[in-house]
Amino acid sequence: MRVSKMMVTLALGTGALLAADELTQPQIDDVIQKFAAKEAAFARARENYTYHQTARIQTLDGGGNQTGRWEIASDIVFSTDGKRTEHVVRAPVSTLQEITLTPQDMQDLKDVQPFVLTTGELPKYFIRYLGKDMLDEIPCYAFAVKPKKMEQGQRYFQGIVWVDDRDLQIVKSYGRGVGLLKRNEDNQFPKFETYREQIDGKYWFPTYTIANDTLHFRENDVRIRQTVRYEDYKQFRADTTITFGDAVDDGKPSALPAKPGAPPAKKP
Repeated sequence: MRVSKMMVTLALGTGALLAADELTQPQIDDVIQKFAAKEAAFARARENYTYHQTARIQTLDGGGNQTGRWEIASDIVFSTDGKRTEHVVRAPVSTLQEITLTPQDMQDLKDVQPFVLTTGELPKYFIRYLGKDMLDEIPCYAFAVKPKKMEQGQRYFQGIVWVDDRDLQIVKSYGRGVGLLKRNEDNQFPKFETYREQIDGKYWFPTYTIANDTLHFRENDVRIRQTVRYEDYKQFRADTTITFGDAVDDGKPSALPAKPGAPPAKKP
């Protein structure tokens, strides 16, 4: 985002990490490989689902009152010939004045905020084990993630992912989109949190992203709030086979409890 004449910062809010659960380096590497393999499978599975997406970005004054708003609602559907497409169902005229949305913002919205760390993406990132963490009563492994090298025109995730220590699936990510900017370009990007829920008893898909941040531009600061909801997942076709990841036992929550302002968790 740019402040309009141009625009994002980040703050890390995690649960306190528990005393390091001792894992050997081979064990850590094994966890990483396993959750990345599941990420790859779930990414393929999500390509076979339709869903409704609503994205909203607001600028706020010092009292938290809205000063501008951008919003788009769309259905991710399949055409009659089976091609996946985005159908915009609502796009009111933007009233944003303090910031301008950039192509990088649109790329972050599409690819970085619902971050998927697949086996194929692993070589692009440094991944560092932080220890065990309790995330809303779910024991998780926490990993810091940052790009090894950034290429022009590409966007990357930098932050933390939480991996369920039993199913080895990413259940939450927290960070921001990063990438190379042109010289003297004043383009800022907010910290965000993305929560996932279990869909159809085995697929952990993103369902909610929130950012509530102050963007520090050279000439001024702009407070923004962003929400993205992914709703009404429905399988269109089933040509992906998952050979791991049985349904979660009844005794364990199937989704993280909702945060303040987040939608209620959905049961499979």
